[in-house]
Amino acid sequence: MGRVRRKRVHKNIKDIKKKARTRHKTKDIDQIHQDLRNENARKLLQQSPDMDLPGLAQFYCLECARYFIDQKALTDHKKQKVHRNRLKELKLEPYTQHESDAAGGMGSYHGPKEAVTSKEGIYPLLRYNNTTKSLWCA
Repeated sequence: MGRVRRKRVHKNIKDIKKKARTRHKTKDIDQIHQDLRNENARKLLQQSPDMDLPGLAQFYCLECARYFIDQKALTDHKKQKVHRNRLKELKLEPYTQHESDAAGGMGSYHGPKEAVTSKEGIYPLLRYNNTTKSLWCA
């Protein structure tokens, strides 16, 4: 009789390693939807300077929940594919407990709905001040 084989099934499969990695864990979509509400968005966009965060916490992307070092890095990020994909994800409303129960067989399930946004998009109350070159909330 030979030795019993040890479990080495997923040793070099990189996809499984990436799934288990939590080093670069960001906020989930439902948490970002809560951040996009007016009162939470004001708090995040008008933070006091913090020495531990990049750019002293003054350049924050609400949709991606990321801090940037300066305004140029933030505007470059908003042109990138990662940001545009996040905007597409945010167009759908997050699932509720009622929807998950219905999908599990405890009611009738209807597909996801479009998220309610204003004509201006995700930033309905933000305006750009030309004199100080900064965003402010109305």
